[in-house]
Formats: sequence, structure tokens, C-alpha cells
Amino acid sequence: MGTVTGTDRAGRDASAEPGVELDGLTVEFDGVTAIDDVSLSVAEGEFFTFVGPSGCGKTTTLRSIGGFETPAAGTIRIGGRSVAGVPPEDREVGIVFQNYALFPNMSVRENVGYGLRFRDPPGGHSTAERVDELLELVDMAGMGDRDPTELSGGQQQRIALARALAPGPEVLLLDEPLSALDARLRERLRVTIRDIQQDLGITTVYVTHDQAEALAISDRVAVMNDGRLEQVAPPERIYREPASRFVAEFVGDNNLFDGTVTPGTPPSAAVDGQSFPLPDADAVQADEPVTLSVRPEAIALGSGDATLSATVENVEFLGDAYRLHCDWQDRSILVKTDQRPEPGATVQLGIDRADVHRL
Repeated sequence: MGTVTGTDRAGRDASAEPGVELDGLTVEFDGVTAIDDVSLSVAEGEFFTFVGPSGCGKTTTLRSIGGFETPAAGTIRIGGRSVAGVPPEDREVGIVFQNYALFPNMSVRENVGYGLRFRDPPGGHSTAERVDELLELVDMAGMGDRDPTELSGGQQQRIALARALAPGPEVLLLDEPLSALDARLRERLRVTIRDIQQDLGITTVYVTHDQAEALAISDRVAVMNDGRLEQVAPPERIYREPASRFVAEFVGDNNLFDGTVTPGTPPSAAVDGQSFPLPDADAVQADEPVTLSVRPEAIALGSGDATLSATVENVEFLGDAYRLHCDWQDRSILVKTDQRPEPGATVQLGIDRADVHRL
């Protein structure tokens, strides 16, 4: 499926049937609130990702959906049905944990077929047919007789995914499944996971601390902080239109400027004596405080609607571009460009109105 669109102000899809719904979910541990009144709806067939720093509550939310944590308040619905009091094995969810949790005393084939000991395979297939089908799906055909210890980390991850899919769950839950793998393998396997999810059309809830991973594979992303939702939106909106200072600073590199609205048309703001353009659509009042975000790749070396004279302090080579650390009025500004000025050089940083976002 493509990117889910038509979300309402709470981040819910306006047209698709819900696959997972959280309504006022609150989870506490020893009197400490880990999840604080979280409400959202994951559309059927959607790839939905929770991202945030360690301890923000994303894994606790996933474990609550799976039935491994008991909420202090709120409701969880899967396929429109409340799962209050329903044990994990009866929730119609498949789960892939961070450590894969494969059984070392079982073959690959036995691991994949483990969940079929307790229920019939979907589609009228035999267990052997279902296992073969899934091994082929995860590109592991012909490896069913191997022991898990003979597999690479990427292969183990694929087997864990096949095992979770074997009973034909309504929802697939993935808890940082790629965190133990090297960067190149992570990038390759995240594409594999996304392809499989699209082929099956299964509702998927994914947890990661990797912002780039979340943006790359998701239909929508929920950015969490301190047990609360900061923003729920498609990846492009999360990146280009962060809803809060936390989202702007957490997701990718960013430049934030605090200023005050100045009277006039088109709208602008004063930042340390420099006039900054505001988006034309902004409804602002004179002397109103504003925080502006400008992504490094949106700043050009040259003139713009605002032009800042800055000094290059450091240059990093990224392979496809250079990242400049520039000093402007004793504040650091990041610029991503294909040009390479020398450290110590004075440069003009051009910022266009269309590239400025007001938080």
C-alpha cells in the first residue's frame, strides 16, 4: 500500500478501517507513569512506527498491544474488538522481539512452524506447506533443516519474522528487530520487511530508535517523548513540518531560531537583529514570539529571502555532500551542500521563505 493520507488532527486515518486502536492508554510501573493517556488509530494494512529516545515508552506501548503489559487505564482494540484480559497467545498478533528468541534446539523449519502447534495454518494449508511458503517469502527456501546457530544475524531475523507470520495474525508487532545488525544489513532488511508487509497487506506496528529507519519504511510515524505522543503524521510531514521543538530536534539535523514577529507584509521575524522570512500562510501578530526551523539542506551558499554572513568552523565529508558547521552571531548553524569552503572562510547563507517552518 502507499502512504496513508487523509489523517485527522489526532493522526487517525479518515477512511481506512482501524487495525489497532488505543484510547487513553496509560501504563504505570511502581507508581511511575510510563505511558500517559495515549490515543491513536492504526489503519488496517498500515505500516505504523513508534520512534523516540530510550525510555520514551515506545516498547511499552508495543508490549501493551501484544498483551505483555497490563494498562492502568484505557482501551486497546484489535480489529475493532477490545482485548482487555485477552492473553498474548489469543490476540491474533505476531511478534518479533529485538533478540529474535529462536529456539536453539529446533531446526529452522521447526522454529517457523512452532506457532502452528496450537492452531491450524491459514488458507487450508498443511503445516509443511505453510512453512515452505513462508521460507520462500523470506528468501530462506532450502534452509529449513539448519540450526538457528548456523545462521547469520540477518537470516535469524528473517526466520523470526516467518515464525511470527506463520499463524496468519491480524497484526504484526516488531520491537527494534534490526538493532543488533550492522548498518548496511539493516538498510537491506528494512526494505525486505517493508516488501513483505506490502505483499501481505498486514497491519504492522514497528518500534525503533532510528529516525532514518522510521522515515524510510513507514506509512505514518508516531514520535514519542516521556510517555506521550509529540506528533503522529506521515514521514514527510514529520520531517518537513515538525509539530514541536522536540520533534524538530530529534528527527534529523535541524537549525532552530527563536525570534519575534515584526509588523509588515510579507510576514517576518527578528532573530538577533536579522530579519527572517515567515511562511506566507502564517497568521501571526506583531511582537509574538516564534521558533523557526530550517533544515541544513535548505540553506544555500548564496543569497536568499534572508542572508546570513557566517564563518565556516568545520567541514565534514558525507560522501554525497558536505556538512558545514558555521558560526553566526555565536550560534552554530548546520548547512548541507555540495560545495566545500575552507574552515575559516566567510560565507553567505541564503534562506528562502518556502523553507522556513514555524513550530
